[in-house]
Amino acid sequence: MPMTTRFGDVTITRVIEIPRSYNPTPSMLPDSTADAIARHHGWLKPDFWDDTTGDMGSRIQSYVVKTPKHTVVIDTGVGDDKERHEVPAWNKKKGTYLEDLRAAGVTPDQVDYVLCTHLHVDHVGWNTRLVGGKWVPTFPNAKYVMVGSEFEYWKREQQEGRDASGCFTDSVAPIMEAGKAMLVDETCKVDDHLRFEPSHGHTPGHSCVRLTTKAGEALFSGDLMHRVVQVAEPQWSSRFCSDPAHAARTRQAFVEQMADSGVLICAAHFPRPGFIVKQAGGLRFAPAPEA
Repeated sequence: MPMTTRFGDVTITRVIEIPRSYNPTPSMLPDSTADAIARHHGWLKPDFWDDTTGDMGSRIQSYVVKTPKHTVVIDTGVGDDKERHEVPAWNKKKGTYLEDLRAAGVTPDQVDYVLCTHLHVDHVGWNTRLVGGKWVPTFPNAKYVMVGSEFEYWKREQQEGRDASGCFTDSVAPIMEAGKAMLVDETCKVDDHLRFEPSHGHTPGHSCVRLTTKAGEALFSGDLMHRVVQVAEPQWSSRFCSDPAHAARTRQAFVEQMADSGVLICAAHFPRPGFIVKQAGGLRFAPAPEA
């Protein structure tokens, strides 16, 4: 069942495409150690733990934001029918994402904007869907908003033969070809309530999305953090960060800025949204109440 958070007349609904990660935490965070992670079990469990894998919980998910003027989808997961040989569970996948969107009260033609925090394979997959052997925009009436520097970086990667996953070719380029792409700077205001904020390091143009309302704020942090433990250990960058040192500096500044701010953090892969808090002489992540 979709999970919804309300800020006055704005709602945030999570739509989970895949309920777990294929990367164990020690593999995802190569600078971590089992002993160092175990020191955080007291606050990671049970809210951020998956007993079936014996590891921190992880999700691949989208956030649907409804403002008084617009319906917005933030990041679009892995997608169906895509050739993703590096992850067998993703390869030619058939899932229920569109049905789950509808259960959240959204049909593809109702979406006004798709916001891409960055252009990695597990964030752009449902940008397109396969129709008659051709990749077409999943959200036919939407503008797909991408930070220009991020787009140009991955366009060069594709042109120089480094689009290893193929996601630019099947999930990004068709959006541009259809005239649906909107390239913006990294501080662009998209809606009265939504704007981009730069958070480089994971990728060259990675950007968060901030929601501002009279009833409170939320921040969609993309892959600034992959696992909840990085709130307490921001020096641990993921194996997929293009510049791990830069990503660590960005993350350190972020968690310090967000600590005790009351801003709801909606991370792309965390099992639950929550708040960064100062606790026990360090920083922790506290789960938001579930509706």
